[in-house]
Amino acid sequence: MRYYLPFLTLLLTLLLAPSARATQQLKVLAWDGYADTDLVREFEQQHKANVAVTYVYSDDELWSKVNEAKNGGYDLLAVNTAELQRYIQKGLVRAIDTQRITNIPQQLPRFQQRNSIPGLVKNDRTYAIPYTYSEMGLIYNRKLVHQPPASIKALWDPAYTGKVLAFNTSNHNFTLAALSLGITSPFHQSPEQLQLSARRLIELRRNILTFYSSPQEAVKLFKTQEVALIYANYGSQQLKALADIGADVGYVMPQDGTLAWLDCWAIGQHASPLAEQWINFMLEEKASLRLTNVHGLANTLDESSAHRDAKLIWLEPIENADARIRLWEQIISGDVMERF
Repeated sequence: MRYYLPFLTLLLTLLLAPSARATQQLKVLAWDGYADTDLVREFEQQHKANVAVTYVYSDDELWSKVNEAKNGGYDLLAVNTAELQRYIQKGLVRAIDTQRITNIPQQLPRFQQRNSIPGLVKNDRTYAIPYTYSEMGLIYNRKLVHQPPASIKALWDPAYTGKVLAFNTSNHNFTLAALSLGITSPFHQSPEQLQLSARRLIELRRNILTFYSSPQEAVKLFKTQEVALIYANYGSQQLKALADIGADVGYVMPQDGTLAWLDCWAIGQHASPLAEQWINFMLEEKASLRLTNVHGLANTLDESSAHRDAKLIWLEPIENADARIRLWEQIISGDVMERF
């Protein structure tokens, strides 16, 4: 019996001891282009981890997935600064240990100054790290639009009846409608203003070929349908995708103001410290330059001149997300103007 004791002792030690060798798990909720497969595999190898990436295509879908998630939810989510507040308020994300993210000093100064970016810091605690950003301009088909549109109101131009692609989302579309109406606080609309914006979006329906949900879907529609204008929710990313197929398109940022978003990595409430390592990895030069060189998105390491002369309107938290969603569902279901 004594010959088996050392073996049994070793076996029990391996079975009962906390295993540092156990594969760590990460569930990531991101947008297309934010977590390419080869980068995910590289992270997994470096950190002996298993990463499951789920892609979303609208802020509404992101919110829905996080709220419906079970078993601890998602460890990381890519969310814009305007949306971040409701995740914080509902306790769906935790504060970030910025000391563990050693690549933050490589970011441009304006992204390191997190207190100056509305929504990132609450009670002196950081809840998100900037990752990528873009304006949401107008892409126009040079074969159908001979004069570059100067205003967001071009989306309503009768000349483009049935030839406009718009993005399927509740929050930005009500803001766009308010901008076209000259409402001074498009992110904080009164109930009466929301009704006006809803009616304005119903007017837009006559020009809409369809509402798209991803850059790839917009490219497919452009290739097969007669599209004059695209409201580019994904900005320069969409422009690059169309250029890659040889589309003859132009891109403008309306003179009356162009909405722009800043997407950040936030960490789920119950995520492990490995989540900070994910953010650190994604801030490395390889991953950041991938955003720009492959996907046409800006990154937080290199200065871009694309936005220098534009009148950018950075997204802000909206007055009532649920109200906008309810109204938007009525609009896309075909409700008539008299119901608003």
